[in-house]
Formats: sequence, C-alpha cells, structure tokens
Amino acid sequence: MVQFAIRMPQTEGGCPEWTMVELQGELETRDSSGLPGNRLGELHFTKGGQPILLIGHHVLHGKVVELEKPFAVLVKEKEKDNKDDSTESMDTSVSAADTEKCSDYLVKAVIRNKLVFKNRPRPIINLPNKRGH
Repeated sequence: MVQFAIRMPQTEGGCPEWTMVELQGELETRDSSGLPGNRLGELHFTKGGQPILLIGHHVLHGKVVELEKPFAVLVKEKEKDNKDDSTESMDTSVSAADTEKCSDYLVKAVIRNKLVFKNRPRPIINLPNKRGH
C-alpha cells in the first residue's frame, strides 16, 4: 500500500487542509529514480465528486473516505537549547547535564479525508479512427 498527501484549497481562516491518497500495490518509475520530485499523474473529479487518477496509460477510479481520526502534518523546526528552570532558581551555573535539546513542531496542515484507489488500474485504449467504413 502506498500513501501520500496532496494539497487542497485552504479553508478560510484555518489551517491548510490536505488529502491523503491511498493506492493498493506498488508504484515504480521507468528509470528507478523513485517518486519524490516526479510527476505521478493527473487527478480529476467527476461531477458527483468521485476521484479519477490517470497514471501513464492507466485509469483508476476511487472514492473519498473521511478519516476516523484526522492527521496533523508536522514540520520539525531547528533544535534549540532548553534550560531546566528549576535549577536556575537554585544556582546560576547550569551544567551541561541540566541543558537538553528540544524541538518545536509546526502544524503545516490537517488531513481529514483520503482518496482510496483499491481496484486494479484499467488500461486506456485508443481505438483507431475507422474512416470510410
């Protein structure tokens, strides 16, 4: 199973909302360069809201599923020194053991829905034009 997130239009006054895409099976590139930074395909929606994913010469039909519990997309910010405040009031010299590294995390987006493509892809077949017949 392959899962990744895509950006969706930002909700008014709130945190950006992304949608997760779930595919059954594996995705491979022709040159084995991996997926990061490469274009996967085209995502379209029918008038009824059904997602359709076009990858190469294949089409996948999916459905929108609301997640039971939303995910938060977090970005780790640079580590910084954090002194323990309890030792500072007793003694002004702080040893290296009293100083610990801490990381802040920034909420980049929230994921509430996923697009599930669980059926086998269907090939897109171009039929030749039959002229004069």
